[in-house]
Amino acid sequence: MWRLGHHRPKRRGPKENEHNVTFLLILRHSFRPVLLPFSDLVCWDSSKCCEFRPGGSERVEKIDIDGDQSLRWDLVFKTGFLADVTGLCAISSAAHGVAFHSVRAPVPKSISAARSARILCLQDSNSNTKYFDFVVVGSGVAGLRYALEVSKHGSVAIITKAEPHESNTNYAQGGVSAVLCPSDSVESHMQDTIVAGAYLCDEETVRVVCTEGPDRVKELIAIGASFDHGDDGKLHLAREGGHSHNRIVHAADMTGREIERALLKAVDDEPNIHLFGHHFAIDLLTSQGNDEIYCHGVDTLNTEIQQIVRFIAKVTLLASGGAGHIYPTTTNPPVATGDGVAMARRAQAVISNMEFVQFHPTALADEGLPIKPTNRRKNAFLITEAVRGDGGILYNQSMQRFMPLYDERAELAPRDVVARSIDDQLKKRGEKYVLLDISHKPREQILAHFPNIAAECLRYGLDITSSPVPVVPAAHYMCGGIRAGLQGETNVKGLYVAGEVACTGLHGANRLASNSLLEALVFARRAVQPSIDHMTRSSLDIHASTMWTRPVLPTSLESHAMQEILFRTKTTRVELQSIMWEYVGIVRSTSRLKTAEWKIGELEAEWEEFLFRREWKPMMVGLQACEMKNLFCCAKLVVSSALARQESRGLHYIEDFPFLEESKRKPTIILPTSLKLTWSSQQAHKLAAGAPL
Repeated sequence: MWRLGHHRPKRRGPKENEHNVTFLLILRHSFRPVLLPFSDLVCWDSSKCCEFRPGGSERVEKIDIDGDQSLRWDLVFKTGFLADVTGLCAISSAAHGVAFHSVRAPVPKSISAARSARILCLQDSNSNTKYFDFVVVGSGVAGLRYALEVSKHGSVAIITKAEPHESNTNYAQGGVSAVLCPSDSVESHMQDTIVAGAYLCDEETVRVVCTEGPDRVKELIAIGASFDHGDDGKLHLAREGGHSHNRIVHAADMTGREIERALLKAVDDEPNIHLFGHHFAIDLLTSQGNDEIYCHGVDTLNTEIQQIVRFIAKVTLLASGGAGHIYPTTTNPPVATGDGVAMARRAQAVISNMEFVQFHPTALADEGLPIKPTNRRKNAFLITEAVRGDGGILYNQSMQRFMPLYDERAELAPRDVVARSIDDQLKKRGEKYVLLDISHKPREQILAHFPNIAAECLRYGLDITSSPVPVVPAAHYMCGGIRAGLQGETNVKGLYVAGEVACTGLHGANRLASNSLLEALVFARRAVQPSIDHMTRSSLDIHASTMWTRPVLPTSLESHAMQEILFRTKTTRVELQSIMWEYVGIVRSTSRLKTAEWKIGELEAEWEEFLFRREWKPMMVGLQACEMKNLFCCAKLVVSSALARQESRGLHYIEDFPFLEESKRKPTIILPTSLKLTWSSQQAHKLAAGAPL
């Protein structure tokens, strides 16, 4: 056995298969960060080889976020990459040398000595800095699938916040949508996706994903994923809300778990991949030169031994999932605190479509169970879309079916429609949950299709084969995120994104059921070749690690001060979640959004002031504090984006503007800030100026 965060014993190999490897590092360009003024914003459309500047013929709408002048461009989705912004890295006062030694490392017999010298990981003498060709943040389907491919070309570090299996992928029940039936077509899948996305989807992205999806599913099967088959021996294809055909490949109601199992096994068998569990990603390491921002890796906190570990890499992939925990009830696991989006925001990446937060219509409502759970769940238990796809019917507590009153597609309407309909029923009737009934279907069929749901409900005295399931909407998926091109590229060189953390344009204003795992698979694969190309053009600089000030642990604080900080952070988190649910929920209004904006700003300022009064320093980091700053960042992005969209489209329903407007059918784009500000910079500036806190 081996421990996460350490190299596996099997990778040391027998003595006769070990060599002393000396690394020759060639510096092709300077890693020294250069801070440049925030000059003219330039949006570059590489496909057209032209520039779009504010004040030209293109109309620009401004969004105010923390005083920044961020921009929403009236351009096609692939444009909008920033070309001249301020560097985000922290610079140390002097660059000090780092002592390195030759690494006694494993050289697999199948790898030549020359190639092994290139791919094996390098680390400094005290193991606080590690060097890899590729660093992957996140161990869900996107991160693992990408790692398996790039590991054929270099060394890979997978950094994961908790255990490797603890990801949104593991909790995905429904399946992967793909055109695998002769009666189905790519055009039909595209149309369903675009309709569900309220016509805000990028058509080119939709075509790419729907076309390449079947091959990605076949690759999963080849890797070892086992999906359900029908009596005819063919894949059993289910149907979910918004789909016009049966096209959902699934493994009962535990599809994500099966995919995660197969990918983790494949990763475990790959000698070039190193897993670092319980490593929380703090911030990306960036520099600036030639009017571009470059990513060189990431700082992490080993939460098991409380140690800062720096990963320097030629290529970084963010696949860190969503931000469901900005709300009090979410189907996301505890690790989903928006870390990737917040890090990218601080690293000057372009963010898009954050107003589109998908609430899954049917999470298990514990209040309606015969036996109540003794402890509050860390994340809500999902009742998959497939239950409605299999014939499940929604009733209010008077057993009145209500979905046909809201949409002709009834229970098979897209998620945004069903969630709003349930929300309306709950508010009108003053109830806390509705009922989802599948008991009219044969018992054997229910248990075969939904064994996990049946078992979970039975734990609390509910037999779904004879009784309806109490359900309520819960925050589920972020359709917005870090703006990405067709290869998962961002405006930050060397930084790629895939999965929920990315905004590719596929989902538009609302994600079609079971398109999330599909998107993750497609974009993880598409990011591979450009990542390899970037890696081969890059080289590691052994002095690069000294170019950024290292975060520090709050070891200098008194224990009582730390306890106070932890308690205040916990209560602040609950307050933020309450604000988001009360003012930025399923149905919104301009006045409530502005109230949320003010309340969140005040809450964040009070929290930071509390920390600094207890001697918290600007470069200090801790898991709870870092998560809190990331939650604040994502919440503010959601609110600001929601205020900017003055129409109701998809998941964003605002009472002041209840209709679609064709003139506003464009993505919301948040460009980088004009100043390099860390999460605690405002308080740091106050301290430096001697201002009272």
